[in-house]
Amino acid sequence: MNPSTALATVLVDELVRCGVRHAVLCPGSRSAPLSFALYAAEQAGRLTLHVRIDERSAAFLGLGLALRSGEPVPVVCTSGTAAANLHPAVLEAHHAGIALLAVTADRPSELIGTGANQTVRQAGLFGAAVRAAPSLAAPSDCAQHTQWRSAVDRAVAAARGALSGGPGPVHLNVPFREPLVPPSNPGANPGAGPDSGPEMLEVLQGRPTGAPWTAVSTGSPLRVEVDLDLGRPTLVVAGHGAPPAPPGLPLVAEPTARDWPDALAAGPWLLGSPMPNRLRPEQVLVLGRPTLHRPVQRLLADPTVAVTVLTDRPEWTDIAATAVAVGTALRCIGSPDPNWLHEWQQADKRAAEAVSATMDGYPQATGLGVARRLVAALPTGALLLLGSSNPIRDVSLAARPRRGLTVLANRGVAGIDGTIATAFGAALVHGGPGYALVGDLTFLHDSNGLLAGPDEARPDLTVVVANDDGGGIFGLLEQGAPEHAGAFERVFGTPHGTDLAALCAAHHVSHVRVPAGELADVVSPARGLRVVEVATERTGLRALHDQIWTAVAMATGSIVDDST
Repeated sequence: MNPSTALATVLVDELVRCGVRHAVLCPGSRSAPLSFALYAAEQAGRLTLHVRIDERSAAFLGLGLALRSGEPVPVVCTSGTAAANLHPAVLEAHHAGIALLAVTADRPSELIGTGANQTVRQAGLFGAAVRAAPSLAAPSDCAQHTQWRSAVDRAVAAARGALSGGPGPVHLNVPFREPLVPPSNPGANPGAGPDSGPEMLEVLQGRPTGAPWTAVSTGSPLRVEVDLDLGRPTLVVAGHGAPPAPPGLPLVAEPTARDWPDALAAGPWLLGSPMPNRLRPEQVLVLGRPTLHRPVQRLLADPTVAVTVLTDRPEWTDIAATAVAVGTALRCIGSPDPNWLHEWQQADKRAAEAVSATMDGYPQATGLGVARRLVAALPTGALLLLGSSNPIRDVSLAARPRRGLTVLANRGVAGIDGTIATAFGAALVHGGPGYALVGDLTFLHDSNGLLAGPDEARPDLTVVVANDDGGGIFGLLEQGAPEHAGAFERVFGTPHGTDLAALCAAHHVSHVRVPAGELADVVSPARGLRVVEVATERTGLRALHDQIWTAVAMATGSIVDDST
């Protein structure tokens, strides 16, 4: 056995011993030892291997697997720009706290800086975005097998957040010297040390128990309590990664927050309307990382409102620098006033009715309508992964919060790249039907996420594409104002006219295009991997949002209808 084959065999064996059950692999020459070792591990029934040709989508596939399973997932690639293509997913994993292992093959150190083909300086490639970045030495023999195992144990422990600030990505850089393939004649391998006997047996088997070479305890996160008087008028705002909300308080929650089913249905609309005095909070409890709605950020920036943040991440939400306390747990003082909650619930009921009535009276199909119909139609036990930009906001603004769903999204850095691959990976390990709601630009940005070879597992995943032929969200922002109409369509609207059916056909993926009103008829149950396209309009979105704001304000008594 040559040293590169031995190194790869030990690394994969130790990953399995550390609990890794899924691995993603991209083809490459320098990474060939790892490719053979991963294939052998799958053939032995020790892990499930997923092979992809595009490193960026492969990394997001691994991200989705790790996001849903909660376990570390290695993504293995060759050297050069292949490694650089993992960076977007590494950044998402860093900010979202996901245990992703970027395992990059590399050239030996003596070839760096010599002009050798496909060679870049990979050590430190991901900068501060990784929890750890160990780089092994290219092996010339098998003497360092215990160090190899120890390096894997350290990498997996760091990805899980052991002895550090929480889970996140880790970069393991692995240089290999030629030969890069197993010897055809195992007995003819001069210079590589013994091919059998106790030393090589230990290299291949490690300690016979099947446990990691070094067991690292993940322990419990640091508990830091903060005091909060719940007897004061308190509003709870929950975002991505939020811990449980205290009961008895009005809750405005984003769809990925664990307590979204208990949230006010029209919470973001209420915060965006002129707030009656009876609803004005004295303090806000922020759970996790809310990022979706500007009215929430304006409330948190109000100097008359005391803001307390609860999070287990080292970076907490305090954009306006108004937080008075930050901790990981609450020490509650007093009890919530039931009249305070009742006032919010009554306002929410009227606001939600106003939202529904305004949408029902709107003649065009919109992303808001697609989101409302889809969430209501999904079967209990379904996974729903939401694309960034409008889809996750449409669900937050239009769908009624409900139980029975696992709602995920890439909210670490909220990019649109890699969304299809993330949904693919999450659906593979979900254990039930999977769905994704994305816009057309998000879909096109990661259409490679549909690309899976004939030997690869495919999940029950329905990708719903709200296709408004461009970037609908920009019409709701400052650049969508009428005075910018001359430049808007070219540089923000970005229409593309792509035939999604033809694109799906090229990937051998089922595609159907339906009117928004028929969406509920085709989404359940999920049947394999398929795309459901719904044509929507974006030209009137700004006007529709304005109509809803006005209707909500009138329904809650914030303004009076002077037309009578």
